[in-house]
Amino acid sequence: MGSLVFDLMLHYFGTKNIFWYFFILIFILSVIAYKLGFARELSLLKSFFVYVLLFIGTFITTLFAVLKLPIVESLVVICIILGIYRFRLHLERQSR
Repeated sequence: MGSLVFDLMLHYFGTKNIFWYFFILIFILSVIAYKLGFARELSLLKSFFVYVLLFIGTFITTLFAVLKLPIVESLVVICIILGIYRFRLHLERQSR
């Protein structure tokens, strides 16, 4: 059983640069998940350090995605759930 996103990317883009397509997609989804759920106001240097570590960690998760594990699908679900949480939190704060 393979990953749906892996199969789609393989069909449309082929195998030539699939690692880099996954890397960019996973990095963007990871940044969105970080901003929605975990980001705080940090100084510029600390924010830079966090994003560099996120960039390095994306290499590891991309390797799992290329091995047909559902990394991208999991990140999409995480972003949707965190987006719903933030939206409901915003509505609750607005009603007070």
